Amino acid sequence: MAQVLTKPIPVKAGNGRVPGATADKPGGGKPMISSTRIARRVRQLGRQISETYADIETPLVIVVILKGATVFAADLLRCLSIPAELEFVRASSYHGGTSSSGKLQLAHMVDGTLVGRHVLLVEDIVDSGLTVNVIAKRIKRLNPASLRIAALLDRPARRVTEVKIDFCGFVIPDRFVIGYGLDYAGLYRELPHIYSLT
Repeated sequence: MAQVLTKPIPVKAGNGRVPGATADKPGGGKPMISSTRIARRVRQLGRQISETYADIETPLVIVVILKGATVFAADLLRCLSIPAELEFVRASSYHGGTSSSGKLQLAHMVDGTLVGRHVLLVEDIVDSGLTVNVIAKRIKRLNPASLRIAALLDRPARRVTEVKIDFCGFVIPDRFVIGYGLDYAGLYRELPHIYSLT
């Protein structure tokens, strides 16, 4: 079950550079989600996913939505106890802002065949739901044996279209977040914790 956040979790000062950061507060304040808490939750998701797919005959195909989900997907992959392959999709609906534009740019779909394969679509954050829904529909047209969705973060306050998230890390309030792969205008992906900008 996803962990629901309503306030930041106190942690020791991080090493990230975010707006509002000072010498005594290098993270610009308290992270919304600490790197320790993220790592623990990703391990839990890895076990859950491994159990779900324990009996499949071919390696699980993990389709990562670039660029934001790369950090989450890499950590998740290392937490699996089953064979898995990686594929990538490049999509964006933010275009440098802090909310989804509603217009999806899809620059790249998967290279390999997905016919008859079990697919796990990995997303950093499900916001409006538009990105993950469009990609899921395209993947379904490739005739996979199954398709499930894993998301590090779920922000249901901005949902425009319904999305079933099978493996969810955290449900967060309506805040724009950065760190752990999530960016603002291409920056802050390297931060180990997740911070709120709003």
